[in-house]
Amino acid sequence: MADYYQHPSAIVDDGAQIGGGSRVWHFVHVCGGARIGKGVSLGQNVFVGNQVVIGDHCKVQNNVSVYDNVTLEEGVFCGPSMVFTNVYNPRSLIERKDQYRDTLVKKGATLGANCTIVCGVTLGEYAFIGAGAVINKNVPAYALMVGVPGRQIGWMSEYGEQLNLPVTGEAETTCQHTRARYVLKQNTLTKIDV
Repeated sequence: MADYYQHPSAIVDDGAQIGGGSRVWHFVHVCGGARIGKGVSLGQNVFVGNQVVIGDHCKVQNNVSVYDNVTLEEGVFCGPSMVFTNVYNPRSLIERKDQYRDTLVKKGATLGANCTIVCGVTLGEYAFIGAGAVINKNVPAYALMVGVPGRQIGWMSEYGEQLNLPVTGEAETTCQHTRARYVLKQNTLTKIDV
C-alpha cells in the first residue's frame, strides 16, 4: 500500500515513484517514469511526464503540466496554471521529441501563477518569478523577475520578501524576518547565515 494520498480520480501509472506523505489530488496523471519526492502536493488537473524529477516538499498547484526534461529541486512552488515547455520551436507536423531541452528549477524557487518557463533554462535557488512573467533565459539565485519577456527588478529573501537592494552594484541588507544577511557583490547575491 502506498504511503501517500491518491484521490480516486487520479491516475498514477505503474513504475512512478512517489515519496511518503505526498498528496495526489483530483484528476492528476503521473506517468510511469516520474520520480516524485516526499511531502509533495500535486493539485487538481496536474500532469507529470515520464522524464520528470520533483524534489521533496514541492507544491505544484492546479492546472500545471510538468513535461519531460523538467527537474524541480526541493521546495519549489509552481503557481496555478503556470507553464513549462520542453521543445523550443514546436510544429505539429514535425516530430521533435529528440530535441527536448532540459529545464532546471533549483531549491526553493517560486514560479508565480500563469508564468511561462521556456525550456532550456536554469532558475537559481530561491528565484521568484512573478505572475504572468515569461522566462526565456537563465535566472540568478534570489532574483525577482517580472514581465514579458522577464526582466529582473530586484532580489528576494529565502523567506519570500523583497530585499532592499539595487538590482546591480554592491550592497548588503538583513532580512527583517530571519535576520539573515544578504550581500550583493558583482551582481551575485549571497546569503550569510546569522
